[in-house]
Amino acid sequence: MYMYRKMYRKMRGVTIVELMIVVVVLGILAAVAYPNYRDFAARAKRNEAKAALLQIATNQERWYLNNNSYTTDMTNLGFNVAGNFVTESNSYRINVDAADASNFSASATYLNADAEAGKCGTFVIDGRGVRTSTPETDCWTRTR
Repeated sequence: MYMYRKMYRKMRGVTIVELMIVVVVLGILAAVAYPNYRDFAARAKRNEAKAALLQIATNQERWYLNNNSYTTDMTNLGFNVAGNFVTESNSYRINVDAADASNFSASATYLNADAEAGKCGTFVIDGRGVRTSTPETDCWTRTR
């Protein structure tokens, strides 16, 4: 009986080496997971802005069929504000910059001052379907 009690006391607790191994493994997992999470979140914000611009383009064409001109009024395009609006994630400001009888231009401008602003800061689409972005030119097609 005494031997079992002595062995039980020896096996209680966690050593500092075991604890440090767990901390190192968690640190490695976090170092891999966090950048991937940030990339995923940035892609989701970009997709939100692109979807809003494509919705504007679709609604502009519908408006043009009925009125023979494009509009800058967002309420005519199905949005709840007359001017520009901010996406649900508060990351992009969407605006119809110009519209006349022959063309329109809509843009999504990134609002935060972080690394994403240097990648895909502004998306633009016009009535001819031309899609541009600044400062990088592949933001409409980029998957990463």
